[in-house]
Amino acid sequence: MGVNAEIEYPVIEFRSSDLKRGTDGWNRLCKRVREACETFGSFEVVYEKISTEVREEVFRLIKELVEVPVERKQKNVSPMPFHGWVGSCSQISLLYEGFGVGDASNYDSIKSFAQLMWPDGYPHFCDIVYTLATQMEELNKLIWLMIIDSYGLGEESLKMSYTTLIRMVKYMAPPSGKFEIGLFPHTDKPISTLICEDKISGLEIEVKDGQWLRLSNLSPSSFVFMVGDPFKAWSNGRLKSGMHRVMMSGDKDRYSIAAFAVPNKGTIIKTPKELIDDQHPQLYKDFDFMEYFFFTASDLAKRFNSNQQIDAFAALSPPISN
Repeated sequence: MGVNAEIEYPVIEFRSSDLKRGTDGWNRLCKRVREACETFGSFEVVYEKISTEVREEVFRLIKELVEVPVERKQKNVSPMPFHGWVGSCSQISLLYEGFGVGDASNYDSIKSFAQLMWPDGYPHFCDIVYTLATQMEELNKLIWLMIIDSYGLGEESLKMSYTTLIRMVKYMAPPSGKFEIGLFPHTDKPISTLICEDKISGLEIEVKDGQWLRLSNLSPSSFVFMVGDPFKAWSNGRLKSGMHRVMMSGDKDRYSIAAFAVPNKGTIIKTPKELIDDQHPQLYKDFDFMEYFFFTASDLAKRFNSNQQIDAFAALSPPISN
């Protein structure tokens, strides 16, 4: 289904002059970020502090990564859902191939991954990917702080230990003349996600039920921030968990890198008491993040649409399965 051309997707520029906490510029920025996350569950952030040269070099390196022999790729495994290598498959998409590196702001994690892929460990790959992963993690923290401030909450309200999972993905160009799914519609299961893509569009956001908006012509300094299911629960339903997909067309492959904020084992997702009142009764019970994360990879979760899984698991009034 098409989308109303009048819908204007939020593009928010993070100027250095507005990033000093407590200033008028900061407060205006916080309000725009919160409203975007409440309305769309995502927004485009223009953030020039992360250099385009680093981004471009990462994508060049991902193109080398996908050429690694399959027997090496298969070593990228993890007991954690969505953390390892996934090749072309019908469950996700025949056009999709993705690699995962957990705890990516830890240089040793990237080094361990690179040693599986290349005999010499490819130090340049480690340096560049580590640089981008740590910078994306800092941007994610900045956006969290803006949301907290916009709700008038203290930092302890969203203080949790987490690691950054990065996924490096290639979407193959579909057969000539075709328009095919590169990644099925879904909401993200970590707290939040930052997506960095190359110059080939394909990411689409569900802006209304069944209406999709294609994000094209992103600036070279842009990232897309996505609210994940646990963030929606934390906010007592105020934030929208962004439904999105990748649709491929044309004759060029698409590459992207996504940074996911994955809370550590034992983290409890709890709505701050300030976000619960008579007008906003509590919608979600307190829950263990890791229990939810593994639930979303289970057969039971498949009974629900992706955007219903958080309600099925944690809502005080859960939905009926399909």
